[in-house]
Amino acid sequence: MSNGLLVPSHIKKEQEIVKQSALKQKEPKEEPKKTVEEAYVEPEEKILDPDLLSKSLLERMPSPTGWRLLVLPYKGKAVTDGGIMLTEATLEKRALTTVVAYVLKMGPLCYKDTNKFGADAKWCQERDWVLIGRYSGARFRLEDDAEVRIINDDEVLATILNPDDITHVA
Repeated sequence: MSNGLLVPSHIKKEQEIVKQSALKQKEPKEEPKKTVEEAYVEPEEKILDPDLLSKSLLERMPSPTGWRLLVLPYKGKAVTDGGIMLTEATLEKRALTTVVAYVLKMGPLCYKDTNKFGADAKWCQERDWVLIGRYSGARFRLEDDAEVRIINDDEVLATILNPDDITHVA
């Protein structure tokens, strides 16, 4: 030792062993690095939960969180009153730009903000037809290729009785 103290050799050995074990514990253990390809699960490894098969499509749909609503945009009629069949591209454009939607599910906090909506005011409820902003919400497709949107509770502009009462806005 540099301070001039004489330490018995058996104590010096113990101190060295303690220092080495402390250093080994501080060293980060290297885990084998995975490539991006190794991070994905192979389709054969996926296991289907049989309990999910008995649930309805509505039950399997995403449940909105917080103050959000899950709505199904109205596609409109595929055939005009004059009997003309509309193309799939026309129907998709109409669904994208529609202002009419059907409320499927509501998050647990919908219309709970009394400062914004009042004490007992609900602007809509599940199974209502509503008017929404033309491009509002996050859009995504489900397994049957139906598009749904998740919108905020304050994006509901009005409720309506019949979606066909609202003509398509160009």
